[in-house]
Amino acid sequence: MTEKQEILIKRPPVVVVMGHIDHGKSTLLDFIRKTNIVEKEAGGITQHIGAYEAVFKDNKITFLDTPGHEVFSQMRLRGAHIADIAILIVAADEGVKPQTLEAYESIKKANIPFAIAINKIDKKNADPERVKKQLSEKNIFVEGYGGNIPVVNISAKTGEGVEELLDMVLLLAEMENLLGDPNKNAEGFVVESTLDHKKGISATLLILDGTLKRGMFVVTEDATSPVKIIEDFYGNSIDEATFSSPVKITGFNKLPRAGLTFKSFNTKREAEKEAEHFRQINIEKECLREDIKDDKRICLPVVIKTDVLGSLEALENEVNKLSKEKIKIKVIRTGVGNINEDDVKFASSATNSLILGFNVETNSSAKELAKRFKIEIFSSNIIYKITEWLEERIKEIESKNENEKEKILGVAKILKKFSQTKTKKVLGGRVILGKIIEGKKIKIKRNEEEIGEGKILELQKNKTPVKEVNEQEEFGVMVETKTELMEGDELVII
Repeated sequence: MTEKQEILIKRPPVVVVMGHIDHGKSTLLDFIRKTNIVEKEAGGITQHIGAYEAVFKDNKITFLDTPGHEVFSQMRLRGAHIADIAILIVAADEGVKPQTLEAYESIKKANIPFAIAINKIDKKNADPERVKKQLSEKNIFVEGYGGNIPVVNISAKTGEGVEELLDMVLLLAEMENLLGDPNKNAEGFVVESTLDHKKGISATLLILDGTLKRGMFVVTEDATSPVKIIEDFYGNSIDEATFSSPVKITGFNKLPRAGLTFKSFNTKREAEKEAEHFRQINIEKECLREDIKDDKRICLPVVIKTDVLGSLEALENEVNKLSKEKIKIKVIRTGVGNINEDDVKFASSATNSLILGFNVETNSSAKELAKRFKIEIFSSNIIYKITEWLEERIKEIESKNENEKEKILGVAKILKKFSQTKTKKVLGGRVILGKIIEGKKIKIKRNEEEIGEGKILELQKNKTPVKEVNEQEEFGVMVETKTELMEGDELVII
């Protein structure tokens, strides 16, 4: 079987419309839908991100509508990350609101091009110039006000200026040179998911690259589904769909979370392998996030197996009580029955994990696997003996950590790679503990494992050469090391 050849072709832009709740996002999308597509939709408040396709001057554009309520701020941020281009909508009569600025920050974080639409210019008290002035006061500089952010005056109610806005969207898309490969298996994002007690769990997926066909399997970080039926934007059953298209798939084993990425595979075996990979990454990410972001406590992942459900709940409660000032216990898996190979494989996906068993045996194959992965297993038929053992392990970890800390001057996290040669790397980062000092030696860690060493050759803060950078400050650095570095790696200064 020959490998499919890569073919890159122009793909339609995905556009997110953002702004304050009452500034006309839904009205704008309603107008675009009514004038550019034939579609029936019940009115009402948008509760999830919806995806809509429109055709303008023979060009397809996919729009994401984001809820305006404050409780959906995270969803709006995800919406900005999914999209290629954003439209920030501001009402000409009310002007800049806190949600306007929040939406602007989301767009900035997503690092996508955007245009500002000043809406409701049909109103008597509309004052677009006042809005532009308000924006400039918040350091958002549009064209004509000292900046280069495109701005279009529109009325989503009458349609005035909407064509000009869509022209601007197509221009921004042209400048971005958006490409896709139809020969690849589809990948993209989950837009929304719903549970129908008759049909099961379905999800709207936005394909960003590749092609999705019936008979494939879809995998997200927390759910999987066979692709038996593909419904397009109109609700029609289709055999396949390609990039920038929203499609509906039914048959997920769990509700996939909105904003998560998905991949598609030709076989069930490939899909299951990817699901396992996603699961391992998620466990590691969760523990790393708690280590660094939460309170600098060490994350200790624990798998618990017991004989019955009642003792499982009891042991889990006791284990969670043992989280200390410097150690946070994270129960990553629980179950009833003997400790088996799956439990060990699951534990191996997280660094420094332990397996605890109450009134259960450990299968011989699981013992062998645990030995290979260097995972400790402790079982007893007395709960307090398990907690005593765990307390001793926690003390050992705390002691080891304290001894290491005595030698450590600081810890920095790599945020960006700029250039790498065989022995020198130029990086951007942030000090998360202590300080980083020019000339000092470093250890390089990835997922708590030491992967190399090196030396700080040059150090900059705000593009100015410095000798040291303190905790929580960002920096640029040239490091001497033969180790290939990645974003997220840690530099331990010694």
